[in-house]
Amino acid sequence: MDIRLKRAYDSPARSDGPRILVDRIWPRGVAKADTDIAHWLKGLAPSTELRKWFGHDPEKWPEFRERYLGELSSEAASPDLETLKGLLEEHARITLVFAAKDKQHNNAVALRDFLLNDRL
Repeated sequence: MDIRLKRAYDSPARSDGPRILVDRIWPRGVAKADTDIAHWLKGLAPSTELRKWFGHDPEKWPEFRERYLGELSSEAASPDLETLKGLLEEHARITLVFAAKDKQHNNAVALRDFLLNDRL
């Protein structure tokens, strides 16, 4: 299973496989035509409350991950997790697309870890 991560502001590449936006809101200043997004799975994004609490503060990262993984295990995320599971079975590689500036502390990183640790 090859799961790549890419910012929404980076150019799509043929090697990306299906590009899946995992944010609740569309990235500012990015035209939909320029992103080559195959799926927008809003249900996999952290809740608005959790996102605002985290505020991309690296010191809150461990607690954010735990809270976010709890949200991923909820019934609300289930339909989008099933869609993602199907995409992972169908494609050798997928790319999770996110808008955050911090490439190490964001929901796409936590989601990839969740998937690779077979918590799906």
